[in-house]
Amino acid sequence: MAKKKTRKKAVTIEAPSVDLPAVPRVALDQVVGHDRAVEVLMGAIRSGRLHHAWLFQGPLGVGKLTTAVAFAGILLDPTSRPNMAGVIEPDAGSPTQRLLASGTHPDLHIVTKELARFSDDAQIRDRKLTNIPVEVVRERVLEPAAMSASIRADARAKKVIIIDEAELLAHEGQNILLKTLEEPPAGTVIILITSQAERLLPTIRSRCQRVTFGTLTDEEMRRWIEREAGREGSPIGSLGEGELADLLLIAEGSPGMALLAAETGMAAWPSIIEPKLADLDAGRPIPDLGRAMADLIGTWASDWVDHHDGASKEAANRAAARHMIRLLAAHYRRALQGGASDVASRAIETIAEVEPSTQMNIQAQFVFEDLAARLSMLRS
Repeated sequence: MAKKKTRKKAVTIEAPSVDLPAVPRVALDQVVGHDRAVEVLMGAIRSGRLHHAWLFQGPLGVGKLTTAVAFAGILLDPTSRPNMAGVIEPDAGSPTQRLLASGTHPDLHIVTKELARFSDDAQIRDRKLTNIPVEVVRERVLEPAAMSASIRADARAKKVIIIDEAELLAHEGQNILLKTLEEPPAGTVIILITSQAERLLPTIRSRCQRVTFGTLTDEEMRRWIEREAGREGSPIGSLGEGELADLLLIAEGSPGMALLAAETGMAAWPSIIEPKLADLDAGRPIPDLGRAMADLIGTWASDWVDHHDGASKEAANRAAARHMIRLLAAHYRRALQGGASDVASRAIETIAEVEPSTQMNIQAQFVFEDLAARLSMLRS
């Protein structure tokens, strides 16, 4: 007798990335700093000609996932219609919005590399979380896309599938995803989110409607911080004025980066590194600068792995190194704006030259001690 095939239950899981934590849900018209992107999406909704595949591209943590989930909240909700101001929005108390708020809407699928931990294949479950395996694409994208919607409603979309950090899709996974993008199931909207669009196949990029996101201005970041600080349980709400100033430095226009820094202790990095860089800029030798940077990176990566099952220490080290490089580059960009053009521009070039080494299997101490030495020589 043939074994009866059981239908897998569609699930929605948001797990923390090595780079950024999960973000709060907001309405599309409440997204801070991306008026142009929001207007593109609103225009598509108003036109009634909704594209089936979207590519949200831009820096890490600036609000791409927040916007994608807000967009999905309108598409999946049959109550979505123009309000008195002409802005399309759903009924905040609708059944769809309650499901979305609780993270249990069966037709919204948020796909991350962390879903490998829930694979049917034990070998996939045991892997370190460094990419999105092809098996995750099959289980969490292709199978849900082929199924009927769990909730039958007269909405603009039957299902929305969001793939976060899409640049981490394995090559085979990109190839099989391409077929779905070429022949999409009716009513299914797929949103790819990436900070490195160049790592996606050109054929994938060409089949998506692109929406570009940028970093937030200081004024927009302050608006976001004010709103976020009032959210119950937010780590930002407990920070003092000095800590908020450091947070703005390390976030560099990225709300997601601000949340990550506040939640993981990275917000303290500027208070440790900035004084050393100031001394370096003044021509004073700072022999422990490289070690200080490497120690912060190592401590952060170890803490991350200790608190996230299945996390890769290698990936955590690389992520921490990227964040340190961002902090250094931001310091010299500010110096460039302040008139220190020659040394600052050469420092930025030096940091750019060293950055690829931070993503290789080289100890952070060697890389950052070499970088510190090169930066100190710029004054000689």
